[in-house]
Amino acid sequence: MNLHGLRLFHAIVRYGGVTRAAEELNISQPAVSAQVKKFERELGIRLFVSEGRRLVLTDAGAQLKGYAERLFMLEQDVENFVKDMREGKKGLIRLTATYLPSNFLLPGWIAKFKQMHEDVELVVSTTNTRMAFDQLLRYEAEIAIYGGSGITHHGVHWDELFEDEMWFVVHPDHPYAQREVDLADMVAEPFIMREEGSVTRDRLVSLCTTNNLASPRIALQFNGLNETISAVKAGYGANFISSLVVKEDVREGRLARVFVRGVHLKNTIAVCTRAGEVLSPAAQHLVQCIRQEASQRNEAQSG
Repeated sequence: MNLHGLRLFHAIVRYGGVTRAAEELNISQPAVSAQVKKFERELGIRLFVSEGRRLVLTDAGAQLKGYAERLFMLEQDVENFVKDMREGKKGLIRLTATYLPSNFLLPGWIAKFKQMHEDVELVVSTTNTRMAFDQLLRYEAEIAIYGGSGITHHGVHWDELFEDEMWFVVHPDHPYAQREVDLADMVAEPFIMREEGSVTRDRLVSLCTTNNLASPRIALQFNGLNETISAVKAGYGANFISSLVVKEDVREGRLARVFVRGVHLKNTIAVCTRAGEVLSPAAQHLVQCIRQEASQRNEAQSG
């Protein structure tokens, strides 16, 4: 079908005549009349009849009017959809995150983002470091939010947000609570850690290897951060964990730090994307929002 002819037909109906349609479309009146007559010939259907100086729709024209209105309304919907996608007002963002940022940073960041971009859908998965990067590189996620050591990963672009300290923590009644001890004494304690693949667990093992010490004894293993902390709060074992997770518990006396001589490790919190790829507009807005929130956090901490 000649969509240009259908558009002219729709304009005549919409604006109430050839003259007004020509003015709105910035086309000469004879050209509009000629093209609509040509359109009628192509269809083999009369769309208008003349009543004096006025054009009146035939029954076929009245029915075609309904189809044309729905078609051009749908066209407008498509244009609005594309515009919203291009401007990042709509879209779907698949995001993967390691446990630390997913539990202690992302909820606030996402809430802030959704206040400004209500129509953007987010699908968030929480997993360990290994799986987070696998999902990113397999195109199962557009963004990965990472918390751990500042490692590099082939094919991944890093946008570092800030660093936080790694702490050894125990129950407040533990003999090492608030004390300074040697690493050898600390790692002789039973540890409660997350599953293999956890970057924090790997860092603790690496710390022991670097210092020619035996690997720590993992007495209990959980799949979540909160479970590991709850077990230490209950009075058993030690944990090596981000200060973001336990700062409030330490401040309020539910946990206690152990100061290990010569150990000053930090976590890197970063936004990771596939190297060399441009994010969707909605994802760009999310990353910008996260950067702003992280910047405000850094300013508050330094102030």
